Amino acid sequence: MAKRSPGVTKPQQVRLDDPALYVNRELSLLKFQRRVLEEANDPTHPLLERVKFVSILGSNLDEFFMVRVAGIQNQINAGVQDTGPEGLTPPERLEAIRAEFVDILNAAHASRSRLFEELSAHGIHVVEYADLSPEQRQFADQYFLDTIYPVLTPLAFDPGRPFPHISNLSLNLSVMIRDREGEDRFARVKVPDTLPQLVPLQKAAKHPREVSFVWLEQVIQANLSALFPGMEIVESHAFHLTRDADTEIQEIEAEDLLESVEEGVRLRRFGAPVRLMVQPEMPDHVLDLLKTNLEADDQDVFRVQSPLALSRLRHLSSLDRPELKDPPFVPMPHEAFGGDDEEMFAAVRRHDILLHHPFDSFQPVVDFLRAAARDPHVLAIKMTLYRVGSKSPVVEALLEAMRNGKQVAVLVELKARFDEESNIEWARALEAEGVHVVYGLVGLKIHGKVALVVRQEGDVMRRYVHLSTGNYNAVTAHLYTDMGMFTADPDIGADASDLFNYLTGYSAKSDYRKLLVAPINLRSRFAALIHREIAHARAGLPARLIFKMNALVDDGVIRLLYEASRAGVKVDLIARGICCLRPGIPGVSDNITVRSIVGRFLEHSRIFYFANGGKDEIYLGSADLMQRNINRRVEVLFPVQRPALVKTLRDRVLAAYLNDNVKARLMQPGGTYVRAERGKARPVNSQNLLLAARSGR
Repeated sequence: MAKRSPGVTKPQQVRLDDPALYVNRELSLLKFQRRVLEEANDPTHPLLERVKFVSILGSNLDEFFMVRVAGIQNQINAGVQDTGPEGLTPPERLEAIRAEFVDILNAAHASRSRLFEELSAHGIHVVEYADLSPEQRQFADQYFLDTIYPVLTPLAFDPGRPFPHISNLSLNLSVMIRDREGEDRFARVKVPDTLPQLVPLQKAAKHPREVSFVWLEQVIQANLSALFPGMEIVESHAFHLTRDADTEIQEIEAEDLLESVEEGVRLRRFGAPVRLMVQPEMPDHVLDLLKTNLEADDQDVFRVQSPLALSRLRHLSSLDRPELKDPPFVPMPHEAFGGDDEEMFAAVRRHDILLHHPFDSFQPVVDFLRAAARDPHVLAIKMTLYRVGSKSPVVEALLEAMRNGKQVAVLVELKARFDEESNIEWARALEAEGVHVVYGLVGLKIHGKVALVVRQEGDVMRRYVHLSTGNYNAVTAHLYTDMGMFTADPDIGADASDLFNYLTGYSAKSDYRKLLVAPINLRSRFAALIHREIAHARAGLPARLIFKMNALVDDGVIRLLYEASRAGVKVDLIARGICCLRPGIPGVSDNITVRSIVGRFLEHSRIFYFANGGKDEIYLGSADLMQRNINRRVEVLFPVQRPALVKTLRDRVLAAYLNDNVKARLMQPGGTYVRAERGKARPVNSQNLLLAARSGR
């Protein structure tokens, strides 16, 4: 139960800005990481999928430190003492984060140990170098000489040579050597990330499915004498460094945003240390040397079992063991498409078409853009690109359109965190073909997903629009749950034109016909929709809110949801990751439930349902309910207007998530999560249910 502030005696006296009503954002995000770890411990997942969840946890924690912890440390260094809605100061948040992180990390390594035992039972062995057989050791040492040795560059540290730069997320060996004069020296050897992190050893002859691996750094450690001939190897220990990667882009001062972002990507390797992970047996004198030269504080140091970087477990996913992985599936083609280019446009003219990825194929999106590129009646294509990946059929279609004489304008968001390099490459390629490329707005990140095709049909200039909750990325569309909609609705088309004019030119437009656009009208229109639901409840009309999103952080929206609960509105929140609202508090949020679902696919779709007195309304879009999305990003929420699609989303999609009693975790008032109780009900796994139903649309 949430802890109430002193002096609060009756539920109706609780102020909706009371810190006791809010969960800290970072701690909520760490609770999500615990739910990811639960998937690694779930025996219903195939074994290698469970290993993958541990590697995902490792990557998530890396990013958490690079961004969230780094941000809090920057606040502390700047003397900021402001509290969040939950009332914690930056130092208090950091202390709580570190305690929670250590607990999660210990649990993750316990899970990893159990998974390695299970892998071994299936003939997949991750072996310590010290435990290798003579034949395996000979194979590993020869692999070192042939493959690893040529890549390594040992760097010395002495009065004539500075301490080597340790790049972000790099795995390194600290090596203490003794020269012929008996003096101890320090050297650093970077474990190359360009080589397999798990070195495959000779397969045992007893079974063709048997395979053994040893960690790359252990093979290097065993052969350090080859790197330092004539020297005595005193000791060596692995360490892993995480740096502040949330590099600020000084847009106002930057004449060229593209160059500014490129510089920011380079600087990311040199950010301040935020986490130094070392092996438990590293002696204090070596650790002190690292801390001094890396300028790391004691509180940044964590002693961790091997492997130091759990994300490296992803390399096991490439094993050819289909029986230990999720069964493959082929996304279904949508029945509305399948003809020639002209038929694709005709299908969208007939009625709006909804795609639910990954259950529906992403191919219609690519085909739509390719059709627009080839069609002689298409005059212009305008599009936002956020994360498109390294090999993008979407960008190839835009390049084809440009070569065919279409007018093409693309909003490339260079500040898509950790995808900047890929986006920079595509931006350069588009510019080289003459595409009008815009790199975003000062102070705003363009996160909305919109594609606009302008087509002349006789005397009519018709707009075709695709809007989405997810990125135009053909790879992640197979891994994430997202929604996309094609429409030829004139109002939405006009809104899309106005949106692109706002993004590429100058516009003081303060409202849109049907779209909710941040930071223009999304907050006010969204608040009005919630207030309308409150009014319906007070009038005795059907009133209900179902919001599915990645995160709920914005305290203004949370207060509105508390008001809705007090007015009798039933509120169901499906928040995959962060939720700063506390459900189930008497007199405040007793009409609110919060559930989180983590499963095979990354839940990425945002769906906002309003009962509206019996006239259901649903909006889809790119925005989570966070201050950054509503205030500092260009986001788009779009209405689903076709009654059949509204019914499908309400009765099939949202109902599947709300009825999930296998993967769903229910949030408690104190911020913890428990499994949904199944009782005698049949098991419902929402993702499996939607996957199984894809062929019977």
